[in-house]
Amino acid sequence: GFPSFAPLQVGFDATTFESVTEGDALYMRTSDGKVGKATAADGTSEAATVVGFANGTVDPNTTVKVIVVGLKTMSSLDAGDLYFLSPSTAGAITLTPPSSAGQAVVRLGEAATTTTLAIQIEPPIKLS
Repeated sequence: GFPSFAPLQVGFDATTFESVTEGDALYMRTSDGKVGKATAADGTSEAATVVGFANGTVDPNTTVKVIVVGLKTMSSLDAGDLYFLSPSTAGAITLTPPSSAGQAVVRLGEAATTTTLAIQIEPPIKLS
């Protein structure tokens, strides 16, 4: 099983540039340091570099806690399976890694249970 000594969550506060929903995978814009929904659609985009997960649902220009390490409560996970950043829905995670040229493969973590994601964010790898 998952180690019981692991910290529950480690994160930081950031301002959003768009509405984000609890559990969205987020990236940080280099232009202003604000966060928004990440996407694997373009492997060269900064939007493919995930910094963490939203720990709340907030409007644009609002502070949200970004969870970078630990366990994140989510729903409908398959325990033991790996999850990746979605190329089709911004902020979403998927069991199926992107496979089209130009997209980014970004591993985000492993489902420890059906309701808990063990966050293990990796850098994007652009597909050619």
